[in-house]
Amino acid sequence: MTLKYARGWIAAALLLLPSAADAHIIAARLGDFYMGALHPFTDLQDVILWTAMGVLAGSLGASKGRWLILVFPLGLLAGLAVGRMFGPVTGGLADASMLLVIGVLLAAAARIPTVLLCAIAFGLAALRGAANGSDLAPDTDRLLFAAGLACAGYTVVTLTMALTVMFRPTAADPTSWQAIAVRALGGWIAAIGLMMASFALAS
Repeated sequence: MTLKYARGWIAAALLLLPSAADAHIIAARLGDFYMGALHPFTDLQDVILWTAMGVLAGSLGASKGRWLILVFPLGLLAGLAVGRMFGPVTGGLADASMLLVIGVLLAAAARIPTVLLCAIAFGLAALRGAANGSDLAPDTDRLLFAAGLACAGYTVVTLTMALTVMFRPTAADPTSWQAIAVRALGGWIAAIGLMMASFALAS
């Protein structure tokens, strides 16, 4: 019984030691990487736009959508660089317009070419990259922040695209419930884009 109590006191003492709280991640300045990776998830516009982009790419099939694995992170990095040089270059109306375009394309089940898909993805990523970069503090390590942001964009778009491809294969019957569900989702995305545009114009 005495040994049991002794172990309890030793464990409590170790937990209370100040030296146990050694912030290795912050000391190595990896905190800026995680800030870049998590910052987009603090803005609902990033979450909605990135997810909508992944659904659009997935609805067109893996052969077209796989280009976004490279294009989308590059767009985020380009937008981050432009935002650093010229300041914020995006607004609520631009984001709403992008969301409206994606929603209409999904609702119409439009079979757009790969080049147009990549152009939309790059433009969207550049807008959101500039928006994310506008909140950086002067002492932020921009290289680590950019790496984290690019990894987050890659992960969200790739996973959303893969789930959409699994849910609705390209060769599926356009009258199947999966195809109708994707088109209905596109209608909701377009409606959100219209609502965001009205808020942007009202303000």
